[in-house]
This record gives sequence, C-alpha cells and structure tokens, in this order.
Amino acid sequence: MGNSNCETPRRVAVPPKKSFSASLSSTFKETIFPDDPFRQFKNQSPSRKFVLGLQYLVPIFEWAPRYTFEFFKADLIAGITIASLAVPQGISYAKLANVPAIQGLYSSFVPPLIYAMFGSSRDMAVGTNAVGSLLLSSMIGREINPTENPKIYLQAVFTATFFAGVIETCLGFLRLGFLVDFLSHAAIVGFMNGAAIIVCLQQLKGILGLVHFTLETDIVSVLRAVFTQTHQWRWESCVLGCVFLSFLILTKYYSKRKQAFFWINAMAPLTSVILGSILVYMTHAEKHGVQVIGHLKKGLNPPSVSELGFGSPYLMTAIKAGATIGIISLAEGVAVGRSFAMYKNYHIDGNKEMIAFGMMNLVGSLTSCYLTTGPFSRTAVNFNAGCKTAASNIVMATAVMMTLLFLTPLFHYTPLVVLASIIIAAMLGLIDYGGIIHLWTIDKFDFFVSISAFLGVVFGSVEIGLIIAVTISMLRLLLSLSRPRTYALGNIPNSITYRSIEQYPAAANVPGMLILRIDAPIYFANTSYLRERISRWIYEEEDRLKSAGETSLHYVILDMSAVSSIDASGIHMLEEVRKNVDRRGLQLALANPGSEVMKKLDKSKMIEKIGEEWMYLTVAEAVGACNFMLHSCKSTSAALTNPAAVEPNTYDYV
Repeated sequence: MGNSNCETPRRVAVPPKKSFSASLSSTFKETIFPDDPFRQFKNQSPSRKFVLGLQYLVPIFEWAPRYTFEFFKADLIAGITIASLAVPQGISYAKLANVPAIQGLYSSFVPPLIYAMFGSSRDMAVGTNAVGSLLLSSMIGREINPTENPKIYLQAVFTATFFAGVIETCLGFLRLGFLVDFLSHAAIVGFMNGAAIIVCLQQLKGILGLVHFTLETDIVSVLRAVFTQTHQWRWESCVLGCVFLSFLILTKYYSKRKQAFFWINAMAPLTSVILGSILVYMTHAEKHGVQVIGHLKKGLNPPSVSELGFGSPYLMTAIKAGATIGIISLAEGVAVGRSFAMYKNYHIDGNKEMIAFGMMNLVGSLTSCYLTTGPFSRTAVNFNAGCKTAASNIVMATAVMMTLLFLTPLFHYTPLVVLASIIIAAMLGLIDYGGIIHLWTIDKFDFFVSISAFLGVVFGSVEIGLIIAVTISMLRLLLSLSRPRTYALGNIPNSITYRSIEQYPAAANVPGMLILRIDAPIYFANTSYLRERISRWIYEEEDRLKSAGETSLHYVILDMSAVSSIDASGIHMLEEVRKNVDRRGLQLALANPGSEVMKKLDKSKMIEKIGEEWMYLTVAEAVGACNFMLHSCKSTSAALTNPAAVEPNTYDYV
C-alpha cells in the first residue's frame, strides 16, 4: 500500500447492471434458498433427479438403503429405552393438557412413525412435551372448561393440533424457517424457565391430592388454589409424591455423575409407574384419597377426522392456540435437533424439520393425537442410548403399539401423584439458572429480555410471557436498525490501519480530517438519526480542533465498509450530508462502498454529485489522497506568500 503522490488512486467500480427481474430472482433465492438445495440436481438425468427429489422430500429413502444390522442393534436398544420414558411421560403430559390419558399414548405412536419418514435428525425422539401441553390447557382451557365440556375441549385440541401442523408444514415448504429466528435465545430461556416453574407448581394438585384446581397458570392463582384448600390436602398423597419425587431426582443426579448409567434415569419414570401401581393395588390406596388413572381403552388410535371442529364457535381459539404452540414447538424442536447434530458433526435442515413436525401433527390430528414436537429430555435419552438413525422412533412407536394393544389395563391403578412427580422431575431439569447468569454476564439487554419473559409467564400467563419476550426482542432489533453505531476512526501508529478511537486509544486523529464509520445498512428508519449524528460529529470535531488550536477541519471521510445496502431515503440522506458539508466549506469522501451501495449511487447520479475522484477503495487511500490535496494546497499558498519556504519534497499518501 505504499503509494506515492504521483500514483493515480484506484477507483471504486460500479457493478454490472442487472435487470429488475434478475435482481429480484437473486434476492429471492438468497433469502429463501440460502443453502442452495437444488445444487445436487445439476447435470443429472431425469430419473436421477426424481430419486434425489424423493430423497430430499422423504429422507428415509436416503438413509434406508444404507441401513445395516449394526445400526439396527443400536436403534433397537435406544428405541426400547425411550419407550420406557415415552409411556409414563405421555400419560403424564396428557393429564397436564387436560385430555384423556390415552391420548398421550396415541401421541407416542403415530407421530414418531411420521417423523422417521420425514425428519432429518438422527437423534430426535418425538412426542408430547410439558410446555406444549401447558399451553394447550391454558389457551383452550380459558375458553372451554375441560371438566364441564370434555368432548368440545378435545375437539378444540385436535383442531389446534391440525392448524399447528398446517402452519409448520407451510413454513417448511415455503422455506420461511427464518421467521422462527425472531424467537431469540434470551426469550426462549426466560420463557422456558417460567413455564417450567408454572408446570411444577400446577403439579401440586396431584401431589396434594386436590380434586378441584384453577385453570389459570399465573403463580398467584396457582398458590391461591393450593392454600385456600388446605383442609383438602391428603397426607397419603403427599407422602407418596415426596417418595417418588425423591427417587426420580436421585436417579437423575446419579445418572449425571455416572454417564454410563444414563439408562437408570431413563427407566426411573416407568419404574415409578410400576411400583406406584403395585403399591396402590396392594394397599387399596385409591379408597383413601390417592387418585388413580382408571380405565384406559385398549386398541390403536381411532380416527378423529370427524372431531375436527371447523364449524365450532371456538375455531378462532383453536387456530390461535395452534399457531402459537406450533411456532414455539418448532423453535424448541429445531434447536434441540441442531444441538445434538453438532455433537455428531452432521447437519440437519431446519425446513425439513418443519415439514416433518407439520406432517406428524397433521396426521396426528386425524388419528386422535395432540400436539407433538422434539422434547429435549426424550432426545437426550435417545442420544445417550446410542441411536444411529431415526429408526429408533420406529422402535419406540412399536413398543407403544404393543402397550396400546395389550398392556393398557395394567395402568388402571397408576396413581396420579406419580405422574405429577414425573412431570416435576422433568421440569426441574429444564430450569436453566446458568443460562440466566450467562446472559447477565454477556449482555444485560438479553438478560432483561429473558427476565421479562420469565416474569410475564410466572405472573401473567404463558401467552403474555411470550408476547413480552417477542415484543422486547423486536424493539431491540428496531432500535439497533434505527440507531446504528457510528465511530470516529484514527490511524494505528506505524500502520495503514484505521480503527475506532474509542476502542483503540492509541489510534491517532488525522489532522484536517474526520473519518467516520457507519456500522449498519442505511434505511429509511435510520436516515434522520444518521444525518443528525454525522452533523453532530462534524460540530464536535470543529469545536475540539478550535479549542486545541490544531489544524482546522477540511475533509469528512465516510467508511462505508459495513453498509451492505442503502435505500432511496439513504441516498437522500447522503445528498443532504453532502450539501451540509459543502456549506461548511468541507469536502465529503466515501471509502469502500459495497456493490449494492454503488448500484444505488450510480442510478441516483450521486457519484457525479459527490465526484468519482472522491470515492476510494480503502480508508487509507482516501486519507492519502486527502492528505496530498491538503498539503498541495498548503504548498501553493506558501509559494504565493514566500516561494523560498517551499521544499521540493513530495508527501506520502498515507
């Protein structure tokens, strides 16, 4: 970069012009297909394209031909292990959703089979989860009482599941997965923590043996329902609940300490169900205040097409619940799948996962299932059990099928307090104290978002918490766009590097020049702020130079490296900045404007207005050129007043 003053500065090129249709097509492709899924179809025969297309849409056709007996042995062990967790969890979460317990088993049979066909994750184990169940009971239960109108309530649940499937499938096919990214990590952490605590508190109904309980989910309503019924607490239920909860927590603690014994934690819920059922059967505890599941119908999933309430007065309630829970389930499921895929060094397609979730909820709603996703706990067990492919879901579904056909009568004496203990133990593992502390350490605003979501869930409702989290996250995004950072740059000594003076105190101001870096795209939302901020930088720099008695300001250089795009309002803002600079007797220069910016500058004739000679590839070249011009002017002025004082030496560019 050691240019001399006699060299011609390199000019910034304007990209070749494209038609509007070509530009629109390129932008659309980059937005919707950033991973270029069609590259594998290039230069292929029609028959091969058909096979590749089928494998892309239905991934089981891709991995099934390569399936081996070794894979089967691993998937068999993993599938049986997660089935031992899926059965008690399915029944437990069904009670949390206020639907018949059998729906939980139905939801662990059909959806895993669908996911095995369409899912791209090797480790995902699908089924119902606590947060989705809580959301269903909260959002639909507020409009329909599940105790007074169980049939209408169940219809609304199936309808919500159907619309969740429709929305998830559409997002996948339209490749709009980026919309889920608006649920920030901080928002999900706070939301999950709040939901986990509310779920735990609601299980006090089962632990204390209460018959009547509030349908509200805020902490005040839940605690009021608990402590206004102290006369109805059942000590038998309390003792049983504390014993099994302690057992579940101890097995989880031991499994974490001894990773090789992960199966102990996985088997603990089913063991609790078996022991609890035997204990109740032998002691007739159901006659002494310990509530049991009761009769579970044998047989596979009955069709539920006729149960979808498209003509129901509660249709909008079901659509709202389905949309909300579907998007949350997508965010959770895709995040879980990507987390475990990272450990095994493979990639999952978020859009394929959306299609898989959507299809399993669509089919599930037609076969008596309620909303399913990829729960973290079940997926972690599947991963630790050594699964190799999605076939572990088929094994799990087969085990649940055998349970539905032959074993459901054995759950008649299963105490509800054991199910409550299973849910509490699972939810305690979702409370992420470390995540909250980590957010506080890294970003106070993210911490605020997370705490706001948490408080919204705990003291309001799960919907309020979610709305608060998304709203604050969007406000932060809008704030960062409307108030972008601008930095004054200085020269790092003995280099041609220019960095923020605030970040690098050693960076020196260049005499006679103000170098500003704009750190965001320039859109209508931030043009007013940038215009005023640039003007303020100029005023402050002139005042600083005047008070310090230094060389007056002559040039304003805008580093456009981080400006990826600009709109018509941004062009108008640059025109106003240029006029303001001209009025003050200064010269505006641009450094490293990107291709999109150059296109707009060229079309708007701004290049001619600013002057092509005032656009440079780098800040260093802009400083060098301005420095040369500045010293040339001084030399000319000195020559006019005292020709003998002018030295014949030339000045370096930088």
